[in-house]
Amino acid sequence: MLLFLLCVIILSCSEDESTTTFKQIEWVKTFGGSKNEQANSIIKTQDDGYVVLGFTQSNNGDITDKSNESFDYLVMKFGADDVLDWSKTYGGTNDDRGNEIIQTQDGGYVIVGESKSSDEDVTVNAGAYDFWIVKLNSSGDVLWEKAIGYVGSDKANAVVQTGDNGYLITGILDVTASGGLGKEALHAGGDYWAIKLDANGNTQWTKYYGGGLSEIPNDVIETEDNGFILVGTSDSADVDISNNKGTYDFWLVKINATGTIVWEKSYGGSQIDEAYAISKTNDGNYVVVGDTRSVDVDVSQNSGSADLWLIKITPEGVMMWQKTYGGLSFDAGRSVTKTEDNGFLISGSSRSVDGNLTANNGQNDAWVMKVNSSGGLLWQKTIGGSLIDFGYGAIELSDKKVILVGESSSSDFDVLENKGFTDVLIAKIK
Repeated sequence: MLLFLLCVIILSCSEDESTTTFKQIEWVKTFGGSKNEQANSIIKTQDDGYVVLGFTQSNNGDITDKSNESFDYLVMKFGADDVLDWSKTYGGTNDDRGNEIIQTQDGGYVIVGESKSSDEDVTVNAGAYDFWIVKLNSSGDVLWEKAIGYVGSDKANAVVQTGDNGYLITGILDVTASGGLGKEALHAGGDYWAIKLDANGNTQWTKYYGGGLSEIPNDVIETEDNGFILVGTSDSADVDISNNKGTYDFWLVKINATGTIVWEKSYGGSQIDEAYAISKTNDGNYVVVGDTRSVDVDVSQNSGSADLWLIKITPEGVMMWQKTYGGLSFDAGRSVTKTEDNGFLISGSSRSVDGNLTANNGQNDAWVMKVNSSGGLLWQKTIGGSLIDFGYGAIELSDKKVILVGESSSSDFDVLENKGFTDVLIAKIK
């Protein structure tokens, strides 16, 4: 009988690991100088290392290649041994902040973000912030750069390399300042802006999507039919938006290879729901992650002020299932990547110490979790100190260990050192 019960327990655990799966912090590192640094994006590289993108304001400490205290893109390349291979900054003498990095098929990188500069690495600026796209070789040297924008604040948030070796960039178009572009030229918000570049950075087409209020795109993915799905948030209920659910919704736009809308869908409840990232699944569908303050319409449960919200959709945008994760306080998701076992690694932040959470060291902790292909929680881990710490990206390495990146202002508990106001936070979990 004891042997039978033991087998049942083992089989149950193998089918659906519990949230008590124990994960340890192997190390936590902070990078920066006396001012502000933040990491927004991390990807695995072809040499089994990883590269981190963010921004830096400092010109001292770990930042050794800039002379002023304006914000610059910051790229840090690590080897498979976690040793820093190189670190470089890119920008001008004004405010330049990197949001996403991808590795290209030639082994180099493309980085996107926003720029106010028109000097040093940046050749032109149309006013306020522009999309700033930079192509690097494998050593981090600039091959070409391009700024695209109008007189307002236009910010690039995501990029994907396309099947024709070009690029699709999405970000926010400042509609009011765009000179009549966008969907509603008189409103004060933004539209999704999609820009298709060829392999050399030449613009092939641009398109705008949105309504009479504000739309913020945060991610993009290429689909099997050479189209794209743009992911973000909308509070409009007109023009391109046909089925607003509440204050802000997850808003997904499927476009074809030339930017024409195939479908658009809103997901959420009556409160604020914000989508940040999308990933393909092993069965040809997609998962989208963000956070929700709702507990109605599409959202079946909410444990607190906000929960991390994960939805699965078909290629046609039909919701297959949805899950919330969190506790009584504010919990949010910011990135999602598929793992080799067809699960998903999600990063974000948490203020909770209950529900799916088991610990919180301060005002806000970075949070990383893994779910299986059905959204079942396999494990979760918070990392931080007594002040504010955020997680913005995570990857699973070939040995199943995890690298989490974000920002930290702490210097206690999990975070041993703070070098300025905020630092780049990098943690390894085993």
